[in-house]
Amino acid sequence: MTMLLDQRRESILQVIEQQGFASLQELVTRLGARESTVLRDLEYLDGIGQIRRTRGGAAYTGDSITPFEERGAAALPQKQWIGRAVADLIPNGETILLDGGTTTLEVARCLVGKALQVVTNSLPIANLLAHHSSIELILIGGYLYPRTGVALGPLATTALAQLHVPRLIMGTGGITEKGLFNSNSLLVESERLMVQAAEEVWVVADSSKFGRSALAYLCELSKVTRVIVDSGLSDHWREVIRGAGIELTLVDAPASTETEATRAGKSQL
Repeated sequence: MTMLLDQRRESILQVIEQQGFASLQELVTRLGARESTVLRDLEYLDGIGQIRRTRGGAAYTGDSITPFEERGAAALPQKQWIGRAVADLIPNGETILLDGGTTTLEVARCLVGKALQVVTNSLPIANLLAHHSSIELILIGGYLYPRTGVALGPLATTALAQLHVPRLIMGTGGITEKGLFNSNSLLVESERLMVQAAEEVWVVADSSKFGRSALAYLCELSKVTRVIVDSGLSDHWREVIRGAGIELTLVDAPASTETEATRAGKSQL
C-alpha cells in the first residue's frame, strides 16, 4: 500500500533524526518509494528547515519528533502554567472543544473540578476527564493516530462538521507570520473543521513554538482570537500577535499572570 504523503515524510524525518544522516538510497529502500518521490520529499523538508540536503542524502537539523509521552515533558512547567491560566479564564457551565496535544492535556488537568461540557477527539484527554462527574464529556471518534492518541479521518471530520461551540482551545506544532502549522495533514484537516465550528479560537503554546513551521499548514493568524503563552515569548512575537489583532495572555508562575487585550490591528481598520 502506498504511504500517504505526510506518513512518508514523517518516516523520512524519523530515520534522519534517529541516525543524524541518511543516504538517498537508504531512504528509497526503507520506504519502497521511487527515488524521484523521495527527492521531492527531501526538498520539501529542507525548505521548511527540518533537514539539510547533503551530497547523496540528508542530515537532521529540525526539532525532535519524539513520541507524545516524551514531548509532554518538554517545557512542562510552561505548559502547566498555561493550563492553570486557561482554566481560570473558563467559567463554569461552558462548552469547550479541546484539541489533542501535550499543552491541551495540561489544560484538561486544570479543568478538573469545573462544571463543563468538554468535546474532544483526544483519547488522553478523554481518559483524564471520563471519571469526573462535573464534566459532561463528548468524545469524537475516528482513526486513532498512534503518535498523539487523537481521532482523525472521515469519521472524525463528519462529527466535527456538525459541531458549533463557543470556544476551541487548541495547540499547534508551530507558528510563523504566515499562520499555524501542524505535523500531519489528517490532523490539520480535523483542526480546520474545529476552527470553523468555534466562535472563538484560543491557541495554547509554549514560546518555543513561535517562529517554527511544521509539515502541514493549518490556517492564517487572523483565525485566532486569543493566544495564551509563557512570558518567554520574544518582543518580536509579542508585536506580531498584537499586530494581528489577537488577544495575548502571557503567563509565568501561577502568582503572576499578565493579560494584554491587544486589538491594535483591528482598531487600525
